[in-house]
Amino acid sequence: RVDDRPFGGGPGMVMMAQPLELALAHIRSQRNDRAPVVLFSPIGKRLDHAAVQRWSGSAGAILVCGRYEGIDQRFIDTQVDEQISLGDFVLSGGEVPAIALLDAVARLQPGVLSDADSHHQDSFNPSLDGLLDCPHYTRPEAWRGQSVPPILMSGNHALIERWRRDQRLQLTQRQRPELVRAARRAGHLSKSDEAFLADLPKNSGLDA
Repeated sequence: RVDDRPFGGGPGMVMMAQPLELALAHIRSQRNDRAPVVLFSPIGKRLDHAAVQRWSGSAGAILVCGRYEGIDQRFIDTQVDEQISLGDFVLSGGEVPAIALLDAVARLQPGVLSDADSHHQDSFNPSLDGLLDCPHYTRPEAWRGQSVPPILMSGNHALIERWRRDQRLQLTQRQRPELVRAARRAGHLSKSDEAFLADLPKNSGLDA
């Protein structure tokens, strides 16, 4: 038996501490390190790119995926080192967050992506100053009356990079303005960036 009714009454079942402790002991017997135990829980710190980078450079962890109403608090208090959340919502179990963490960490490992520099252009990456990534286009040049922005086919790499930077700024300011504020506090915004943001209403049609 791995679960039982909660003391004090209420709906759902609670995972018991003893079976979890036995499972953890077996896992530790197969490892030669003191890997931290991570529990996926709504009360955990929200997973972000900085945390993914930290885990990608670590020696690994033991992931605990809860189910039902939750896990006996005594196991959490004595065995869990860190709790992680994907956001302010509840899932049926911790398996989906675990897969999300594993996938995010895996793509930062050397040899996983065909282009080793691909992840440096991802949203939230320090290479982009923590901003969202810009829109991307591919063939055909025109699709259902919509054309690729001409600047992307100009061959002028300096102008293309400036356009992409402006797109990142515009998209991030519209969707996640707190990321722009964080980049500003960190000193990552240039005079050109600030000028673009100050004139953003006029620049809103730059993708045309």
